[in-house]
Amino acid sequence: MAKKSAIAKNEKRRRLVVKQAEKRAVLKAIATDRSASPEEIFHASLKLAQLPRDGAKIRVRNRCGVSGRPRGFYRKFKLSRIALRDLASVGQVPGVVKSSW
Repeated sequence: MAKKSAIAKNEKRRRLVVKQAEKRAVLKAIATDRSASPEEIFHASLKLAQLPRDGAKIRVRNRCGVSGRPRGFYRKFKLSRIALRDLASVGQVPGVVKSSW
């Protein structure tokens, strides 16, 4: 089980990303728009730099929904490899069957 503080910090980042997504998208659009004046681009870049870093989507870490484990994460199931194996072996994950050959 992952540390509760790490899971809580990641959830806080998720909320901040959702909260600032629109504002960040507008500023990014202005900063990358080549038809805008250099002053507008510079001003948008400064505003973007003043926003909290945790508001960026890239800062959110994929974590297992069961254990909170950050590594070995399967996006399709939102589970770590260990939790996926445990749940699949008891038939809790729909569509996943144990392989045999």
